[in-house]
Amino acid sequence: MKNQVVWITGASSGIGEALVYEYANKDYKVIISSRKKEALESVKGRAKNPNDIFVLPLDLEQNENFNVLVEQAISAFGHIDLLINNGGISQRSLAADTSLEVDRKIMEINYFGTIALSKTLLPHFISRQKGQFAVISSLVGKFGSPYRSSYAGAKHALHGFFDSLRAENFKKNIRVTMICPGFIKTNVSINALTGDGTPLNEMDDAQNKGMSPESCAKAIRKGIEKHKEEILVGGKETYAVYLKRFFPSLFSKLIRKAKVR
Repeated sequence: MKNQVVWITGASSGIGEALVYEYANKDYKVIISSRKKEALESVKGRAKNPNDIFVLPLDLEQNENFNVLVEQAISAFGHIDLLINNGGISQRSLAADTSLEVDRKIMEINYFGTIALSKTLLPHFISRQKGQFAVISSLVGKFGSPYRSSYAGAKHALHGFFDSLRAENFKKNIRVTMICPGFIKTNVSINALTGDGTPLNEMDDAQNKGMSPESCAKAIRKGIEKHKEEILVGGKETYAVYLKRFFPSLFSKLIRKAKVR
């Protein structure tokens, strides 16, 4: 994999950071992005073969300069084989208590930022007649749950967009893998926005008891390398996807009572 280049957004912590180490350990060349340059430099310093890691700060909410950033990313190692769209932000508030500004912010980062970066990189994949997009969605990209209306909406939108992108570009040898993590032990709930836009600053109990980021990253890498169209990652909470599909009424009764915070 020494000539394979992966670009990971949201790489300064959580699943993204674990993915950096996972791919670096497999001798990929890795481009790492997030808003936090210092944190990215720290991740680079802790990774195997830091000379094969390129730090490229990026803010998904500010997509006006994505053309320049994509050019810099391609120039780093000459090409890109895989973009892992991992960057994003979550939410913990009732729909009735969530301002429209928060709804828009989450959609701007999680959806518009992700598709803007992917569409900017797409011509590079088309010109090479190969490439892969991997998108870190969520189990709530498959179903909604309380306290996550804005987050679930943005993740659902990603599935619609990338399913279409996959169909349009399959003959160009461009693959799309949607990844739906469940409860992974990261700071996603701590950083999640509440109804007025302030961070929750609390760790969800289910998140605290979830799968380790390292195990999650390994499962993600294996699924991506197999070109799977969709990967469910987590514990027994992943069964909810099948419950929703085959027993929707029962699922609705259970999700209303579930301890999701």
